[in-house]
Amino acid sequence: MYRFLLTPRWWGINVFVLLAIPFCVFMGSWQLSRFEARVDDHRSAKEQAESARTEGARPLAELLPVDKATSGRRTTATGHYGKQLLVPDRQLDGRDGYYVLTLLRTDGGKALPVVRGWLPGSADTAKAPAPPAGQVTVTGTLQASETPGDNGVSAQGGLPAGQTSAISAASLVNLVPYDLYDAWVTLATADSGMTAVPATAAADTGLDLKAFQNLGYTGEWFVFAGFVVFMWFRLLRREVEFARDAELGILPEDAEPAGHGVPRVQEDASTPVR
Repeated sequence: MYRFLLTPRWWGINVFVLLAIPFCVFMGSWQLSRFEARVDDHRSAKEQAESARTEGARPLAELLPVDKATSGRRTTATGHYGKQLLVPDRQLDGRDGYYVLTLLRTDGGKALPVVRGWLPGSADTAKAPAPPAGQVTVTGTLQASETPGDNGVSAQGGLPAGQTSAISAASLVNLVPYDLYDAWVTLATADSGMTAVPATAAADTGLDLKAFQNLGYTGEWFVFAGFVVFMWFRLLRREVEFARDAELGILPEDAEPAGHGVPRVQEDASTPVR
């Protein structure tokens, strides 16, 4: 009754099932590991943020390049303020406003973007306080360069002169005449009556939509694996029932197993009916 399992058709079905199930299990396990990694990163980011509040500020050079381990750490840098830019369309406490971004020219020759604070309303250079003159030492939280389009960062172009949509070396390179650090700092205490901009967690360290997408994909892959097994047993059962009915001679004239034809005996008109 089970000899049909040796037919080319069923060889193809069996090979497909044997390949599909491990693949689905592997992909589901991989998506689950991605979710667990994001949970671990989220936990580490919270612990890092708590320790950053109590630990002292470290020199900028010790924390570069910025990664998940150094993003959010307190740092200090010394230099002279240079060109100032505004970053429009930034919200704080549910209100629309803009960042005041000033380039700090350090003794190393490169410029460090420093967010000196936030102001409400539309970006206006007349309202943005001028930076302090002379040599200054800033203390704030180190942040990784922003990526336009991510985490609410605007990707629009064509902004007025003196404005930038994202705080990153790639966005600022054509706006300022300095070499730039691939990082920026938000001051712990804002200058001149502005509101301090809180630091954000490093990319891919929060339990955001992407993390729960990984969890959802995990379930989908395991469901696919179960569906493959269910369909294999369903096809097998149909084939067995068909073979059993064929042996008993109780098949209807138009019956045939799914996927292949079965020759049917046609009555000859010349054959007498008994």
